[in-house]
Order: sequence, then structure tokens, then C-alpha cells
Amino acid sequence: MDNRAVDVVNLFEDDWDNRRDRPGWQWNHMSVGERVGAELIGASVYEIEPGQKTFPYHWQYVEEELLIVLDGEPTLRTPEGERRLTRGDAVVFRRGPEGAHLVRNDTVDPVRILMLSTPSQLEIAEYPDSDKIGVFAKGLRLLVRRESSVDYFDGEE
Repeated sequence: MDNRAVDVVNLFEDDWDNRRDRPGWQWNHMSVGERVGAELIGASVYEIEPGQKTFPYHWQYVEEELLIVLDGEPTLRTPEGERRLTRGDAVVFRRGPEGAHLVRNDTVDPVRILMLSTPSQLEIAEYPDSDKIGVFAKGLRLLVRRESSVDYFDGEE
């Protein structure tokens, strides 16, 4: 029997782990999964400032994500278009181009969302608006434009 204590995190507290201050992309972030010791579920709360976005429009190769609106009315962009979400709405972002998404706050009040994911040691994401590809692994964060691709044997002798 495992005798570890159960960690509890309140999703409505303002005890943030970090903040992004880049204009257009400002938000507070809470690493819920890490705080409760999750091993197979990624979970983060984001509070998005009015007029701001979470991340550029993207889709992933490995991880599937589930968004749950905790408070406010974020605008969701997907390949099907845009729609306003309300408190309690949940939506999944599947792997591949059909799961492309961007979340922004077009309201005058902060928006709070919970993002759940299937974490992995390696993630690859595509950013169709800017034609970038991102590769993310422990100790590696590489973002390149698709046009910068080189031949497989480039630089090899």
C-alpha cells in the first residue's frame, strides 16, 4: 500500500508558478499536475488577461489536450472557425491538424482555463500561421521555419 500524502491544489487560488509578460500573450500559469504529483496526466491552469492569447495557433503530433473553461468567456479558434466558450465548456484538441487551436480573451475580464494533456518526453508541434515547427524534449527546444529544412545528408561526408 502506498502511504504518500494526497496533495490538494485549489484551481481558483492566485498562487501562480509563473507569468508570461510578452505583449499579446500575457497570462498567469499554475502547474497543477506537478503540484499534485501526477505522473501520467499533465494539468495546468492559465489565467488569460483581457485582449491576450495563450499560445500561437498550433497542433501537436504526440499530445492530446482537453480544455475546460473555469471562468470567463474565452474565444476558441480551430480549423472550423471561431466560437465563444463559456464557464463549464470542455473541448478536446486531438493530435494532428484537426486539433489545431488558439485561445484568446476578447472580454474585459480575466479568463481562467484548465488544460489537461497526455504528457510525453518528446513533442512536435506545427504552427500553420507562421509556418514553424517546434521540437520539444528535455533539454531541447527547437523552433524552425519549414523553409529552413536541409537535405538529410547535408553536411555529411
